[in-house]
Amino acid sequence: MAKIKAGKGAPYARILGVGGYRPTRVVPNEVILEKIDSSDEWIRSRSGIQTRHWANDEETVAAMSIEASGKAIAGAGISAEQVGAVIVSTVTHFKQTPAVATEIADKLGTNKAAAFDISAGCAGFGYGLTLAKGMIVEGSAEYVLVIGVERLSDLTDLEDRATAFLFGDGAGAVVVGPSQEPAIGPTVWGSEGDKSETIKQTVPWTDYREGVVERFPAITQEGQAVFRWAVFEMAKVAQQALDAAGITSDELDVFIPHQANERIIDSLAKTLKLPESVTVARDIRTTGNTSAASIPLAMERLLATGEAKSGDTALVIGFGAGLVYAATVVTLP
Repeated sequence: MAKIKAGKGAPYARILGVGGYRPTRVVPNEVILEKIDSSDEWIRSRSGIQTRHWANDEETVAAMSIEASGKAIAGAGISAEQVGAVIVSTVTHFKQTPAVATEIADKLGTNKAAAFDISAGCAGFGYGLTLAKGMIVEGSAEYVLVIGVERLSDLTDLEDRATAFLFGDGAGAVVVGPSQEPAIGPTVWGSEGDKSETIKQTVPWTDYREGVVERFPAITQEGQAVFRWAVFEMAKVAQQALDAAGITSDELDVFIPHQANERIIDSLAKTLKLPESVTVARDIRTTGNTSAASIPLAMERLLATGEAKSGDTALVIGFGAGLVYAATVVTLP
């Protein structure tokens, strides 16, 4: 019986560069209020959202991803040819096949990098980051590009009072590469499929194709159920990620949760008993909920504004449709 050799990867992995892209169109709450019976005060108090970005026809999933990825690659100090794999998390690439990752890998100029899409909703960035870490440690790639990208405006029902104001568009990307010391902690992840009805697409694409429904499918959710789950269950997951990394909340510099709702963010920070010294990402206010893109976009903004700095220790956690979740502790690039 032949003996299979183990891969020769790096001892550890780390995030080396981050980039983001926000569409040029900024949409204030007043635009949302044209279609729903609500108020700017209600939207801000319920979600924290003041504005969001919506993509135009040229700002496709691929185009936004390429812009964000170029910044991440430059920040990592490598060339596109060195990228060995491209992982894209998205639920708004409307071609079943081929994966948009293949188009992105080609247009960036990679050397035939492995490329694939994943569908893990708002936890997708964490899923992609975990896969990238494994590739680098195993040795199947030296550098991996992880992209979270969404055009959620395409799946938003502007007449749904519960969700019309929530979603935005954008892309965030990171380059993950080799490290001589731990810089991406163990991932605590999982799913609760028994709660899958709480966040979902209204109907399958086939219902629209066959004329069963006339309205294009959209994302809907049971707001209160999602809120309770996120606040109580995700606080436990976040704590497990801290424990797995061997650190306490007092040792954190930055907290970057999925930007779903500012009340959820505040509740998580309170439950985790984060000290005032910890910077908490609140990109939700001007970007809205961008699903898989929200964590890398928030990370990029914190570093760009100086609210966080290279080498800081950050807890990241994503959670959403599925219901799925993923949390880990990382060293910022």
